Amino acid sequence: MLIGFFITLIVEGESHSQPWWDYPGLELWKFFNLFLFAAVMIYLLKRPLTDAFRSRREGIRRELLKAREARDEAVRKLAEVQARLERLDAEVAAIQDQARSEAQAERERIARETEQDILKLREQAQREILGAGKVARHELRRFAAQQSVKLAEEIVRREIRSEDDARLIELNVEQMGRVEA
Repeated sequence: MLIGFFITLIVEGESHSQPWWDYPGLELWKFFNLFLFAAVMIYLLKRPLTDAFRSRREGIRRELLKAREARDEAVRKLAEVQARLERLDAEVAAIQDQARSEAQAERERIARETEQDILKLREQAQREILGAGKVARHELRRFAAQQSVKLAEEIVRREIRSEDDARLIELNVEQMGRVEA
């Protein structure tokens, strides 16, 4: 497009008898001045720009390396987590099996202890029954003895006469005399 413009200027410039490099608004000295300014700027800014671009490139490279290391670390951790998750199902199943076996063992232990407690209670009840039977027999004998004594007293009072009483006193006195001698 710029070339087409210059060609148009050249062709038109010949008709106006003005050289092409001195066309109003597009004088050649302006382009030369721009080229000279750009060359001086490139010469002056080449080293600082190169250093700045190099340091920027190195900074970006370091950031990329850090990002790659972080990504690799994240991938490694993800692999560990996935491995843990895969093992987790097996661990959960193992824990459930262990819990079932412990529950079964606990049920068996409780059943054994319950049977032992039942046997102890039966033995204790038997002992208490035997003890209560002995106490009852003893009480019954004592009661029977008391009743026998009462009945004997009644019979003796009813049947004994005053001559029997005198004879008994006399026998007791004789027995005491023998014991003292």
